[in-house]
Amino acid sequence: MSANTMMKTSVRNFFAHKGRMALSAVAVLLSVAFVCGTLVFTDTMDTTFDKLFAATSSDVTVSPKEAKNEGSDTGRPESMPASALTRVERADGVKSAEGAVSSMNVTVVNADNKNMGSENGAPTIAGNWTHNDLRSMDITSGHAPRGPTEVMVDSDTAKKHHLKMGDELRTIAATGDFRARIVGIASFKVTNPGAAVVYFDTATAQRELLGRTGQFTQINVAADAGVSDAVLKKNVAASLDGPYKFQTQAEAADANRKDVGSFMDVIKYAMLGFAGIAFLVGIFLIINTFSMLVAQRTREIGLMRAVGSSRKQVNRSVLVEALLLGVFGSVIGVGAGVGLAVGLMKMMSAAGMDLSTDDLTVRWTTPAIGLLLGIVVTVLAAYVPARRAGKVSPMAALRDAGTPADVKAGLVRGLIGLVLTGGGGFALYTATQAAKAGEGSLWLGVGIVTTLVGFVVIGPLLAGGVVRVISAVLLRMFGSVGRMAERNALRNPRRTGATGAALMIGLALVACLSVVGSSMVASATSELDKSVGADFIVEGQNGLKPQAAQALKSAGESGYVSHVTEVKFVRTTLTTPGGVKEDEQLVAATPTYAQDLRRETTAGELSAAYGKDAMSVGSEFAKKNHLKVGDTMKVAFDHGRTVGLRIAAITSDDTTFDKGAMYINLTTAKRYVPADRLPLNGMMFAKAEPGKAGQAYKALKSSVAADPTVHVKNQTDYKQTLKDQVGQMLNMIYGLLALAIVVAVLGVVNTLALSVVERTREIGLMRAIGLSRRQLRRMIRLESVVIAVFGALLGLGLGMGWGATAQKLLALEGLDVLEIPWPTILTVFVGSAFVGLFAALIPAFRAGRMNVLNAIATE
Repeated sequence: MSANTMMKTSVRNFFAHKGRMALSAVAVLLSVAFVCGTLVFTDTMDTTFDKLFAATSSDVTVSPKEAKNEGSDTGRPESMPASALTRVERADGVKSAEGAVSSMNVTVVNADNKNMGSENGAPTIAGNWTHNDLRSMDITSGHAPRGPTEVMVDSDTAKKHHLKMGDELRTIAATGDFRARIVGIASFKVTNPGAAVVYFDTATAQRELLGRTGQFTQINVAADAGVSDAVLKKNVAASLDGPYKFQTQAEAADANRKDVGSFMDVIKYAMLGFAGIAFLVGIFLIINTFSMLVAQRTREIGLMRAVGSSRKQVNRSVLVEALLLGVFGSVIGVGAGVGLAVGLMKMMSAAGMDLSTDDLTVRWTTPAIGLLLGIVVTVLAAYVPARRAGKVSPMAALRDAGTPADVKAGLVRGLIGLVLTGGGGFALYTATQAAKAGEGSLWLGVGIVTTLVGFVVIGPLLAGGVVRVISAVLLRMFGSVGRMAERNALRNPRRTGATGAALMIGLALVACLSVVGSSMVASATSELDKSVGADFIVEGQNGLKPQAAQALKSAGESGYVSHVTEVKFVRTTLTTPGGVKEDEQLVAATPTYAQDLRRETTAGELSAAYGKDAMSVGSEFAKKNHLKVGDTMKVAFDHGRTVGLRIAAITSDDTTFDKGAMYINLTTAKRYVPADRLPLNGMMFAKAEPGKAGQAYKALKSSVAADPTVHVKNQTDYKQTLKDQVGQMLNMIYGLLALAIVVAVLGVVNTLALSVVERTREIGLMRAIGLSRRQLRRMIRLESVVIAVFGALLGLGLGMGWGATAQKLLALEGLDVLEIPWPTILTVFVGSAFVGLFAALIPAFRAGRMNVLNAIATE
């Protein structure tokens, strides 16, 4: 048979089975759409930030060399004297230079004390209005601030919070609170990703944000005509002596891009990982589809072989159909991916990060990757059925003997599956015996992959036994209809195994993550009960500003509070007696911290660490550096003095909270660190007087009510916060895994639909001998339920095994409670049965509508 004829036959077969191909195409479409949507979404984020950073960066920027990412430990950004601006203005090639003030360690509230920024999203930025801001913003209402009582706000924030001219805003900074009325509104020329921006005049910004006038956080320099940024940078650097950092516009934009790049990479690769899972599930759907289509066209294939088609031509014919399916699904998937990206942008806007469709970026690589992945995966998935089609002998096909059962291949497959499953089980066991989490995680990864592949390979063998058990429990009550559904599910174990495996993958991940998440919450809750003696924990968005800390200490004098503990994290460089240098943060706290956070010691008493010029170290640090109680550690405080502190205690690192922490008395930190360099309180603790917990709780909350970013939590609140944080993360992951589960459901639908076509004559005969339409539909629904529950049992069992192993590794980090979330597991299991019922609706409906005589006449 000529190649042209074979091509026509392939195209004809593809369109002849277009209904059956549709669900497989949807699986390809969804997977490609998720990949392309992820790439378009992250590329759009890149474009948004690139435009923003390019618009806000001057030709050359000068900043303090030690400037940290916001906010500074002290709550005030690093700054430079105004004299630096004078010297920069005199440098060759400088057209203009101006000093700027900017701080992100602020909270801006309206008259109702509502935060104008986001606690979880983009930052709140306060600064002075400069000519450089005109590169990225226009004043669209009012005017720039001219005095201490005037403020200008960005239009996005004004719109979001219904602000108007004349409204009063209160700005909470580390130097204190101050009020100003809105006299201007400025609009971004580029997309604002969600930051709330307020502007003051220069003197007010210096006084209120930096604590003193005559200081700037950076200098923006514009170049004369014909002077390149690189030359300007060199000239400006030559004009200044001291610890300054010089960046061209490109360098500043690149540095800012790197700051947000890690966040965007996490989103990108996580979403691509879930798209890969969807592709993996889709492979089972495609294999099943083509396997069943090949089986249904056995006689046709025999005729093709009888008239001269070679095995290679038959093989190629099936692969051409797969190619058409891949192209069709991938092309639509690329378009759907753009729509998905727009949807993701809307979701991010709701979460606090605004992205505009004006910046929608579709690079040529995105559709190329989507098409390549979709087509390659589809063709590879169809290769096994295509190869099986080529093996059909003409005589066997014409006798309607179908594809010969390869008993030997089945045995080999079963043996390989057992070996892989056993090897994976051994890897998981090895992971549980690891002494370090890093070593165990490698074995865990190997175990997960190997057991997953093993279960997929051994699926047909498991199907026979597991389906019989499920049927004995679920189907016996349905009498003969239930027995027929069982036999249908057992008729082709390979098909049942592949269909169940598609569902198994998604549910295994759901079960694993549920176990890990629940164990983390249970472990943290247990550790909280064991280690935290304080009644209240107080936290702020960027630490606790001095006014909040002072208010809490005042509440401690109300008669309801026994004590209030301050906790600061002080940067130091330690030098051990052996000469080893380590950069470490010391926990500088008031001595009551030893009551608020119970820490066991392996040597010495923790209370002694709060003595004069004393400290504690963690047991792992002490072991690594051969330290003992009585040794003296050389401690160089950041921006402070270098002193020797005596090791008075060694704390056990067998804990979750403050693992590895080193403690000193807050008085010690104040002695060796200048007052204006002391960090803000990272958190604070409080203890209620006996029997007065309720009154203390109200007094503490009332004391910090002026700052909506400060939260007072009792232990119940704190536990709920931990649970909510893990729950939010899991819900997001479950949402992404839903894509794989949807594809798996499509696989069940397709398998049943093609199975109904395959059994058309059989269905007609059953109807002829008295099977009602209702019984027929019930039989197909029960078969679907059995397949879905089979996949659920394998997936949930496998996932709980993975989760239990992962928890053993978490135990090495102090999270030592294993908790199986049975309500979640049972809900997923029952939900799987409903998934089976839902997947069977269309195939059962179509089967019930068959004409009995036409069905019997079908060959």
